[in-house]
Amino acid sequence: MSVFGKLFGGGGKGGKGPSPQEAIQKLRETEEMLAKKQEFLEQKIDAELLTAKKNGTKNKRAALQALKRKKRYEKQLAQIDGTLSTIEFQREALENANTNTEVLKNMGFAAKAMKTAHENMDIDKVDDLMQDITEQQELAQEISDAISRPVGFGEDYDEDELLAELEELEQEELDKNLLEIGGTEDVPLPSVPLNPLPKKPVAQKKREEEDEDDMEELKAWAM
Repeated sequence: MSVFGKLFGGGGKGGKGPSPQEAIQKLRETEEMLAKKQEFLEQKIDAELLTAKKNGTKNKRAALQALKRKKRYEKQLAQIDGTLSTIEFQREALENANTNTEVLKNMGFAAKAMKTAHENMDIDKVDDLMQDITEQQELAQEISDAISRPVGFGEDYDEDELLAELEELEQEELDKNLLEIGGTEDVPLPSVPLNPLPKKPVAQKKREEEDEDDMEELKAWAM
C-alpha cells in the first residue's frame, strides 16, 4: 500500500485513490492537529522551565528532572515543526496540481466546444459568405451615393445656350432704353426768360477782383 493509502485510508490493490480535494482537506486537518500539539508542548516547556527555576536552589534533583522533560518537549516540538513544513509543502503541491487539473479540464472543455462550433463550418463557404457581404456593402454604397447625388429631372440644359439667350435679352433691353431716350426730342423745353438776369452786387464784384489781385501777387511772390 502506498504512503497516501496508509495516511488517508485508501483501498487495496486496484482501489481508487483519494481525490486531490480529499487529500488537501486531510492535510489541512493534520496541520490543525499538529498546530494544537505545538501549542500544548510550548505550554509544557514553559511550565518545566518554571519548575526548574523554582527548585534550582532548593531541590536540585527536581530541577534537573524538569529540565530533562523540557528537552524532550523541545525535541518533539522541533519534530512537529519539520512535519508541518513537509505537510505544508505537500498540500501546496496538491493544490497546484488540482489547479492545473481544473485548468486543463476547462481548456479541454473549451476545445471541444470550439470543435463543435466549427463542425458545420466550411472555409470555402465562409469565403463565399464574406465575398457576398463585401459585394452587398459595395452595392449599398453605390446606392447611397446615387441617392445623395443632386439631380434635375428634365433640366439638362446647355450652359452656352443659356448665356447666349441672356445676352440677347440684355441687348433687347438696351435697345428699348435707347428708343425711349430718342423719343424725348418732341418734349417741349422751358422758355427763355425775357427779363435780364440780375447783376452781381458792386461790392461782391469788387471783392472778387481784389481776391484775384491777391492771388496774382501771391503767385508772383512765390516765383
